[in-house]
Amino acid sequence: MRSPRITWISSDDAPEAFPDVEKAFDVPDGLLAAGGDLSADRLLYAYSHGIFPWFNEGQPILWWSPNPRCVIKPAELHISRRLKRSLRNSGFEIRFNSAFDEVVAKCAEDRPGQDGTWITPEMSAAYSLLNTKGWAHSAEVWSDGKLAGGLYGLAIDRVFFGESMVSRETNASKAAMVALCCLLARRGFALLDCQVESPHLMSMGAILIPRQQFSAVLQEYCREHLPFDDWPAKPQEINDFLA
Repeated sequence: MRSPRITWISSDDAPEAFPDVEKAFDVPDGLLAAGGDLSADRLLYAYSHGIFPWFNEGQPILWWSPNPRCVIKPAELHISRRLKRSLRNSGFEIRFNSAFDEVVAKCAEDRPGQDGTWITPEMSAAYSLLNTKGWAHSAEVWSDGKLAGGLYGLAIDRVFFGESMVSRETNASKAAMVALCCLLARRGFALLDCQVESPHLMSMGAILIPRQQFSAVLQEYCREHLPFDDWPAKPQEINDFLA
């Protein structure tokens, strides 16, 4: 049996020049295409069709659409009593979009047991541009005036596509997730895309859904390509919850 060949995309190709996501490899799970660029138009098309870039320094841009997909329904986020009690005693303050580039930089830092980072300077620059255009956003957790953790991703129509999270204090990334899901639920978002599962995400209510089901959600809730701009800088209702 011949091994499948990966589709190569040129940076000159149109943003929609991806193969159908159902043609993604089974091994490695979800690998769909290589090449292209990280232009805003290509990234927005990719995410709204269930595709995201993930590659290491020195590799070509690799595009993925794994099956199944790890997602969280914002209104169904699981917050244990222990976590709720811990967050209320943490003294954390939540902000949105006040230090986007700093969140990305902290996510890109080396972590224990991790060999390098996939958040390359090229990736950081691409998402920084999307932030200035109103597509990419950060949820930040502050403690004593310092950034303790956070997460970032893209909001397209009524789906938030999470990219990475970081914690420099206990439960800081969980606080960011709670704050984000609180905001998304109140704004009528259908899903928070987590891409691939982890024990951390599954403990907070993430579920796995088939790729076809995920694509159907995107067709319904990513119809309008308009940036979501209803981001309170310091959401008092969330900070009151954590207080």
